[in-house]
Formats: sequence, C-alpha cells, structure tokens
Amino acid sequence: MKIVVSGYYGSKNGGDEAMLAAMLEVLREEISDLQVTVISLNPEYTRLRHKVDAVPMPDIFSIIKKIRAADLLISGGGSLLQNVTSGRSLYYYLAIIFFALALGRKVMLYAQGIGPIRGALAHKLMNLIVNRVDLITVRDRGSLEELERLKITRPKIFCTADPVLAIKPVSLEVGKEILSRHSVKKSDGKFIGVAVRHWMGWERFQVELAAALDRIVEATGAKIIFIPMKFPEDIRSAQSTAEIMKKNCVVLKEEFATREILSLVGCMNLLIGVRLHALIFAGVMNVPMLGISYDPKIERFLDSIGEKPLGNMSDVTADKIFDATIKKLSERTEFRDDSLLKKLRELARQNAKLAVKLVTDEM
Repeated sequence: MKIVVSGYYGSKNGGDEAMLAAMLEVLREEISDLQVTVISLNPEYTRLRHKVDAVPMPDIFSIIKKIRAADLLISGGGSLLQNVTSGRSLYYYLAIIFFALALGRKVMLYAQGIGPIRGALAHKLMNLIVNRVDLITVRDRGSLEELERLKITRPKIFCTADPVLAIKPVSLEVGKEILSRHSVKKSDGKFIGVAVRHWMGWERFQVELAAALDRIVEATGAKIIFIPMKFPEDIRSAQSTAEIMKKNCVVLKEEFATREILSLVGCMNLLIGVRLHALIFAGVMNVPMLGISYDPKIERFLDSIGEKPLGNMSDVTADKIFDATIKKLSERTEFRDDSLLKKLRELARQNAKLAVKLVTDEM
C-alpha cells in the first residue's frame, strides 16, 4: 500500500516529528506492505530520521507524481488547516488536497486540529475542498466545532486524538544519560522541565516566567531544565529566559530525537509547557503538567484530559505559575486521572485503523 503524507515535516520541530513517528509506528503495525512518501521541508533529514521516501515541499511536480502513484493521501497530523500562525500555509495544504482529489485519489485528514479559519476566501475554500475528502479525523472537540462552523459535513468525521498519544512510553535511561552529560544528577532533587517558544508577548512572558522559576527554586530547591522541542529556536528562547534568572538552571542545547525527548520528559517531576507536544509527551510519560497557552490547541488538549491552562503568554503572571507549581508538586507524583489519557491513547490508534479501512473499502 502506497501512502503520501502531507504535513509540516522536516522542520526539526520535535512535536511534528513525533507526530510523524507515531503515525508511522501505528500504520506499520496495521499495514505489512506499507510504502510511505513524506512531503518534507528537508527530505534528506526526513529520509534518515523516519526511514521513508521524501519529496521537497516546493516541488509540486514530484508531489503530483507521487500522489498519482499512491492509494491514499494523508493530510496531517497537526494544525495544518488554520490561518492564524501563517496566512499562506493553509492554501498550500489545501492545494495538495485539491491535487489528490483531481487525480481521483482517496484523501484523509489525519488527526488534524482544525482552525481557527479567518476570512471569507479561506472559509469558502475550506468548504469547497474539505467537503470533498473521503474521511476526516480530528484530534479534539474544538476542531469538530470548527468543522461545523465551516459547514463541512459531507465526509465521514470522527473525533479521535493527537497521533503522538499512541506512541509507547520509553525507558528513562536515555534521559538520565543526557542529563548526566549536562552535569545533572539524581541527587540534585526534583526536576522541573520547561518547554518554551517565542511568540507574541514573549518579552513580558519571559520576565514573568523567569521570576516564577527563581521563586520555585528558592522554595523547593528544584532543578530547572529547559527542554527544546524545536531546534534551534527553542534553545534561543530558553537561553534568553535563563539570562534574566537569578538562580542557576540548565538549558539543553542539543537536537533530540522523539524518544530522547520522551525519556527526558519522563525524568521530570513536573513539566511546564507552552509547546503542545511537550504537554502531550508529559501525558504519554505520566508526568504532571502545567500548560500555558498561545493557541486554542493548548486549551483543547488540556480540556480533553481534565486540565486548564494557567493563562495565555500575554497575561499569565509569575504568581500564577509559582502557586500552581507548588500545588502540583504537593499532589501525588503520578498523573491525576490516567483513565482520560488511556482513552485518548486508544482513540489515537484509531486514526490508523480508519485509514486502513478507507483504503480497503471497508468503510
């Protein structure tokens, strides 16, 4: 079976690479003769990291050739169909879907986070093109509501979960070895992982975050460890925060594979995250988490596991971060309600099962 995957891959974003890794892991379990081509920003990186064929995102002729030879186009996962973080990417991903439809190929939106969609043209194109795909799975109820608002009702639609939730937990040994390389020892006490990104309101936010982290170290003696999800952008954001902190912290300055980040997160006693997939990694590894939002996808994920964000990057305060951290550290060490995550893991695996049913005409 030949599948082409369209998404934001090859950008060295740990979350996106984890989505692709998780997707491939489950699809390979379901399909013995699977052949995958990924549309990538960096085809060589994608080939080496994921052991798949890859074509460059700008090379439309090669993409069309691969789609023509495929049984299925998968668009996703991630928040591809939105125009808040980028005004142009929405039209690119819709164009890839349009080519597949024009070639008569089956199309599945795979565990996507839909929206927000702003503007009359974007709204109309979403309605015209997405209403013609064969199958849609979305990763949260907020995306279902966005599809309803856009009047996208013709395809079969299922609410599942983010693909990364299907990935299996990993051993902590790799994470411990990485921490050891950075002179972090088990005897240092509690570890608090922090996953940040640059976004609107960053200057104010990093001042509040740095003040909160200093107070947390003072009150608990915890070691603050910045874990980069996107290389090298998140390292720069972490370093600029570390520079205004008064207490010592550790900034991990390497690019890590999915399983390395999972293992690192698993070594933490708590994760404070702005990055969605840092929070999802915490869920996979059963680590308590505190989320700070910059995009509706953060609220949607936290809501799905019975949590709420501390606030937005534009308004969260040092007091709020400090108080929530102290409260969370005082609770039991395991994740509060694993039953919700267990259900989400099962739903995440359902994405691949539905893809197989679509190609084999069992739907």
